[in-house]
Amino acid sequence: MSDLLSSLNPSQQEAVLHFEGPALVVAGAGSGKTRTVVHRIAYLLRERRVYPAEILAVTFTNKAAGEMKERLEKMVGRPARDLWVSTFHAAAVRILRTYGEYVGLRPGFVIYDEDDQNTLLKEVLKELELEAKPGPFRAMIDRIKNRGAGLAEYMREAPDFIGGVPKDAAAEVYRKYQSGLRMQGALDFNDLLLLTIELFEQHPEVLHKVQQRARFIHVDEYQDTNPVQYKLTRLLAGERPNLMVVGDPDQSIYGFRSADINNILDFTKDYPGARVIRLEENYRSSSSILRVANAVIEKNALRLEKVLRPTRPGGEPVRLYRAPNAREEAAFVAREIVKLGNFQQIAVLYRTNAQSRLLEEHLRRANVPVRLVGAVGFFERREIKDLLAYGRVAVNPADSINLRRIVNTPPRGIGATTVSRLVEHAQKTGTTVFEAFRVAEQVISRPQQVQAFVRLLDELIEAAFESGPTAFFQRVLEQTGFREALKQEPDGEDRLQNVEELLRAAQDWEEEEGGSLSDFLDSVALTAKAEEPQGDAPAEAVTLMTLHNAKGLEFPTVFLVARKKTLLPHRNSLHRLEDLEEERRLFYVGITRAQERLYLSYAEERETYGKREYTRPSRFLEDIPQDLLKEVGAFGDSEVRVLPQARPEPKPRTQLAEFKGGEKVRHPKFGSGTVVAAMGGEVTVMFPGVGLKRLAVKFAGLERLE
Repeated sequence: MSDLLSSLNPSQQEAVLHFEGPALVVAGAGSGKTRTVVHRIAYLLRERRVYPAEILAVTFTNKAAGEMKERLEKMVGRPARDLWVSTFHAAAVRILRTYGEYVGLRPGFVIYDEDDQNTLLKEVLKELELEAKPGPFRAMIDRIKNRGAGLAEYMREAPDFIGGVPKDAAAEVYRKYQSGLRMQGALDFNDLLLLTIELFEQHPEVLHKVQQRARFIHVDEYQDTNPVQYKLTRLLAGERPNLMVVGDPDQSIYGFRSADINNILDFTKDYPGARVIRLEENYRSSSSILRVANAVIEKNALRLEKVLRPTRPGGEPVRLYRAPNAREEAAFVAREIVKLGNFQQIAVLYRTNAQSRLLEEHLRRANVPVRLVGAVGFFERREIKDLLAYGRVAVNPADSINLRRIVNTPPRGIGATTVSRLVEHAQKTGTTVFEAFRVAEQVISRPQQVQAFVRLLDELIEAAFESGPTAFFQRVLEQTGFREALKQEPDGEDRLQNVEELLRAAQDWEEEEGGSLSDFLDSVALTAKAEEPQGDAPAEAVTLMTLHNAKGLEFPTVFLVARKKTLLPHRNSLHRLEDLEEERRLFYVGITRAQERLYLSYAEERETYGKREYTRPSRFLEDIPQDLLKEVGAFGDSEVRVLPQARPEPKPRTQLAEFKGGEKVRHPKFGSGTVVAAMGGEVTVMFPGVGLKRLAVKFAGLERLE
């Protein structure tokens, strides 16, 4: 017994020694939660004589499940092989392979991945004669199923158009998709969980058998469970739950995937009398980093109280760099990384993938190898390649590869059959594909859409020789409906930001190099060629990734860039308290990835939608006491100054200074609430039981509560 506990702190020991009944382990960042779960399972096996086949441990990735099982095998040997350690989906597959016939599944059912889903959706769209791409519909299907909502319930709140088609037509796509799955004896990943729930609810005798197999249940990262995973956990735990969930509400950042933070916040309501154990000792970060992390996250209301305590005293101060513009910010990051060396120990984190472009460029110039995680190189992103394809066709109309790329991007009703017939005509007559498009009326019966496309290209061909790359791409965006099409996609906001970043890249190039669209395309081709493919990055490379992709990782040195208002918190999060707090958790996750050294930076001037504007630092930076930050100069020369004040905006400073967001206030009519957003003379306040109210500060009569 002593060897199981000797290396653990008192809170970890308390979690390990917990035997029966529900328990919530609130595990802060870097607090050794996986170690605690592994030791607890070993304790059940060695000291409580629980059979390995009676223990279920659920993780969120196959990698985590494999690592947990490997560690247990080293601790307890052969019995670990009989443990049930898996993801939610793998557990569901195991159950359905055994009992699936109870809910009408064929014994050899297949599981469709995203590519299979896209293929089926393309067939459905073709059958329904809808000119649209499968991505938005796959996202719609995921949202419906992840929330456990029926189609009718989802459609009541859905926008009028989904994927560019009316929502009634989108509902028919869903029905046809589900019918197609059934006809082919297939399930998608979401169906695995939904059918397992259906099995348990309709056949309690099956549920009872599985509960006997899973008497002691552990669920990791419980804050990331969605409504369906929550319901499945409740069913498995049953009336006498030996359920231990482990997680951290402060690291709940996947609301866009339907994760529900209330699952962990309400655990003690779901299981009255549940034991609550807090793991607050942090083994990852220095005390200077943790002081900043605690100062940020304590401003959130939707959390379970805890304070990370360092086991590593001292440490370098957290550095803040205020750049005059985004290009100087990227240059600063590159210079500091060159000085630090040990590239494999450094990560650069940002809110959206679009922000990687300048960083990639400056690191490449400094001969620093880069590994992009969770993203392709900037110029290899689909929407960027689509826009560049317009430019390449405008410069060289004989480029049939890029012509075929843009012919229905965004959708304009030119089907694959039409294109095939025109390509065949070009081959027969020895002309280019574009020339075949010009004589479409001789080849196809309904040439109107093709003729409109040719007129568009003729205008763009002329524009390519009359304007620079920035004006050309702006014209493409205006005349094709490109932006509107991206807005319909599940990750449309990120893709739109990539488009704006391409416009910035073109404008920067014009200012620095100058030249024609053709020259710019040559420059891009060389830049894209120089980008390091993710899989081929050298071992000693700096890691670039979004904050969402960084969760679960740690690095000796972390740079958090573009900590500015409208990026973090993202501008789409300013109208709901829940969304704003998730953005603050995202910032917190980024801070707690750092072990020894943390840099925060933002640019005072940025270009947004073609306009240069002064920006305020993120409100989350303003949550940090000034004495916890050391401001540094452009070349890293340290000079301690107070956190910079925002530049004046065209609003009275007294109104701007009064509220920043997060303050507790009282309204004469609506009662107490929390300021969610503040802009100019207006604030948005969340009042419990009332909802969001936008108020004019001058007339609202708000009383600030301490």
